[in-house]
Amino acid sequence: MILSILSLITGLVLGTFVSEDAACLSGGLLASEGRLPLVAAIVACGAGIFLSDVAIILIGRAVAGGGQSRWLRLLSPSPAKIARARIWFERHGGWVVLFSRFVPGTRSATCFAAGLLRVPMKKFSLIFLAASAIWTPVAVGAAYYVGQTAAVIPARFSGVSLLIVPGTIAAILIVYKLGAMLVTWRGRRLLLSRWLRLTRWEFWPTWAIYPPVVGYIVWLSLKYRSLTLFTAVNPGIGAGGGLIGESKSEILRGLTKADDGVARWKLVSGDDVASRTAAVVEFMADAQLSFPIVLKPDVGARGAGVVIAHDRNEIEAAVAANPALLIAQAYVPGIEFGVFYYRLPSAKRGEIFAITDKRMVSVTGDGRSTLEQLILSDARAVYMAAFFLKEFEERLSEIPPLGEKVSLSQLGTHCRGALFLDGAELLTPALYQAVEQVSRTFDGFYFGRYDVRSASVDAFRAGEFKIIELNGLTSEATNIYDPRHSVWFGWRTLCQQWRIAFEVAAENRRLGTQPLTVRQVMQLLFGSPPQKTGGASTGLNATVGKRKFLQESPI
Repeated sequence: MILSILSLITGLVLGTFVSEDAACLSGGLLASEGRLPLVAAIVACGAGIFLSDVAIILIGRAVAGGGQSRWLRLLSPSPAKIARARIWFERHGGWVVLFSRFVPGTRSATCFAAGLLRVPMKKFSLIFLAASAIWTPVAVGAAYYVGQTAAVIPARFSGVSLLIVPGTIAAILIVYKLGAMLVTWRGRRLLLSRWLRLTRWEFWPTWAIYPPVVGYIVWLSLKYRSLTLFTAVNPGIGAGGGLIGESKSEILRGLTKADDGVARWKLVSGDDVASRTAAVVEFMADAQLSFPIVLKPDVGARGAGVVIAHDRNEIEAAVAANPALLIAQAYVPGIEFGVFYYRLPSAKRGEIFAITDKRMVSVTGDGRSTLEQLILSDARAVYMAAFFLKEFEERLSEIPPLGEKVSLSQLGTHCRGALFLDGAELLTPALYQAVEQVSRTFDGFYFGRYDVRSASVDAFRAGEFKIIELNGLTSEATNIYDPRHSVWFGWRTLCQQWRIAFEVAAENRRLGTQPLTVRQVMQLLFGSPPQKTGGASTGLNATVGKRKFLQESPI
């Protein structure tokens, strides 16, 4: 019996080094079952927590003294957490130790920072001991109460006892986590961020937005008697007119007749990082480009993998991180816009369906607040707090000078922080003419969204812009994500957009373009794309004449 209790106590002490929450929960449940005295469980968990705190302090002291072994670096918290803990120590001293005990994710960083700063070991050991003495009875006692409650449940609610016990434990953990976040300003702002993203439809995931639209697409498919008719919308663009996995370089080649209307670019290939890096540098020299340079995957979506490189080292890092084909493109300064265009093959002129004014989110220093505080306190940045805090993890403890502007988003992508506004009022005859002219240069293009950059709003309205990218069938009229628009506006616009896509595709089908088969669409969505699509046809329209479009699979 004594040996059994000693083994359980030893297990709890060692378990706190892995997860103190799990150890406290286990200790309380063991005590509720009578396998271990409650006092013994509390003492074991408290001792383990204290010893693990001291161990982390010693690791911090070892690193501060020059210990840089691989194991020490592996055990160290992230640099951002350490920097934040340093600031806490400088501002609050020993009180931060007690504070960190009740805030998830801060204990190890606080202990490590204490070691790095070589705080007085005796003094802070007593503080850590006091913090453990306060925390452990609460955590173990709560688990003990749950275990005691669970013991009487089977007699009364035998049919649901297996659900009540884990449900009660989960509820306690949730309340603990929420309570721990509510006691700090940072935690409250992060909770606000989650609430805002939940209640603002522009941040909803795709699966929550698109069911009504998918239902409407199914209805359109029945109306036009083809489940895949929409893949005939852009005979000049591969992968079903831009359904998924289309090659960006192939689309940019389709715009070659637009002369200097497209930002300079080059498809980068090669077998190793060095050769591909050299190809990017050579392209910059030939095109007389200076840093920064944009690098993006040839096949990608929603800004995934896009890097703005400011020196050769960043080029090498981007190339190494993406072994697939990359596009190197000139960085175009200015303001970014999205222009959604469509044209019926039988129509003499196209239409601009929507314009999106893309705003990059930034914060301005006040000379007192850290970058983290500026992000969390900003009315717009707080929506993307989780993303920005991760993106700028190494700089969160910096205090930007008074008036200094820190740009948080550099790409015109909503999921990476950009603010999208409805720019319908920006449409002018000059802008329309410029978009119509460039669209006519691309044989087989009828439906999609241009992403462009202009020096200013006035320049954009005058039709002066550089095309960064052109997206086909599944591109969105992104003006729907303007915070002023409701989800009903978004659904209505997306449904209207797909109705137009079917109308364009139906005309192309009458002119000879064959949509992809269901099997080919399935290959695009879930497997290897076909080498040739049904879009290879003749007699597309008067402009294209008898030209045959061979839609290559995305590379």
